[in-house]
Amino acid sequence: MTLQAQASEGRIAVIGGSGFYNFPDLEDRREEVIETPFGRPSDAIVTGRLAGRPVAFLPRHGRGHRLTPNELPARANIYALKVLGVEQIISVSACGSMKEAIAPLDVVIPDQLFDRTKGRESTFFEGGIVAHVGFADPFCADLSQTLFRAASKVGARVHAGGTYICMEGPAFSTRAESRIYRQWGVDVIGMTALPEAKLAREAEICYATLAFATDYDCWHETEAAVTVELVVKNLLQNVETGKRIIMEALPDVGPPEGTERACPCASALNNAIITQRDLIPEEAKARLDPLVRKYL
Repeated sequence: MTLQAQASEGRIAVIGGSGFYNFPDLEDRREEVIETPFGRPSDAIVTGRLAGRPVAFLPRHGRGHRLTPNELPARANIYALKVLGVEQIISVSACGSMKEAIAPLDVVIPDQLFDRTKGRESTFFEGGIVAHVGFADPFCADLSQTLFRAASKVGARVHAGGTYICMEGPAFSTRAESRIYRQWGVDVIGMTALPEAKLAREAEICYATLAFATDYDCWHETEAAVTVELVVKNLLQNVETGKRIIMEALPDVGPPEGTERACPCASALNNAIITQRDLIPEEAKARLDPLVRKYL
């Protein structure tokens, strides 16, 4: 699919994390292979309809889990979803619990992020165009509340709010790191929310996370140290729960038909582009056209 052939479908996107590589419930399925200025996304994006809503599904690590967290083409992923007309992203990810009250198999809908990644490309704005978006509240409050209500309705043990610390990976934490993160007061630890959330904000897309706790990281004295077998075993139990939450949430995602989003995500670039307009290279304008068209 070329960038000029921008689709009207896919206004709600689901990014599936570890263990969540397919969404077979999608009707009228088609695969979109999209080339972006930042390369190809993690995999073909499957578009279709779910609960009467246009949906796009992207397996974050690629089908078969081929990409490590630090290899993810996050800019290509978010850019491609923007091209497809996506306005809301529901991110599903596996996380370690950093608090006793968050047990394995619980779901957390975080409201804050702490960045411990290293060297990941985390902005679209480079090459002669600079923008500084607000990121004090990195998750969309409206979308997060919708997910919380849906999770409660389907009977999931769900926690509203909390801090997600994003580590580089792909190795898990040392015990020393895990203990220090707990002292910082974080709630869950994962490897993929950043730079996804930052890029979604720059693209003016609402972003919220269903973070499924798979383990107690390695701080818990009475639990075995985290292993990939434990993570996958617990995550697979939560995949169906995640799908049920998404199905329940879909009818309430976004504003009523015919109205505009009222959350700050929808206008994140308003007054954020600081570069003098007549000095922005034409190449930069063309490269970021789906993001900046209404401002330039």
